Amino acid sequence: MSEQDTANPSDAAPSGQPRAGDRRRARALALQALYHRHFSKSPINDIEAEFMVDNDMSKVDSAYFRDLIRGVHREQAELDRLIEPFLDRSLDEVDPIELAIVRLGTYELKSRIDVPYRVVINEGIELAKRFGGTEGHKFVNSLLDKLSQRLRLAETRSRQG
Repeated sequence: MSEQDTANPSDAAPSGQPRAGDRRRARALALQALYHRHFSKSPINDIEAEFMVDNDMSKVDSAYFRDLIRGVHREQAELDRLIEPFLDRSLDEVDPIELAIVRLGTYELKSRIDVPYRVVINEGIELAKRFGGTEGHKFVNSLLDKLSQRLRLAETRSRQG
């Protein structure tokens, strides 16, 4: 696992790399922005600008925040196609927070191979515990685990032995 995702947030990051806490806060804000978009249908650029102005970004990996919300927005249809085979209900029936978390995690698994799959799953679980329903973290864990085996086969193969 990379230092930026596994280090204690209070530890100094290697030169030029964001700290784990900065990425954690970026994910939390990205989740909130995607949830906001779900209901407002506002353009993603407007939501990004609003979040950048309304939040203290000094301890947030703002480049990561932007990549997450833009990437999930841009690839939403493809992300949904990846998620749907693992659902026991339609996308419309999934809690909007849990859906946003799973889309975020799926995007990271697919497009951010610099982030270890275990980190993606753990961060998704933590977001679900913080923002989701009582049992939402179990749903998120199950989906992201299955998706990691499909999207990160080489990385997850070692745990299957």
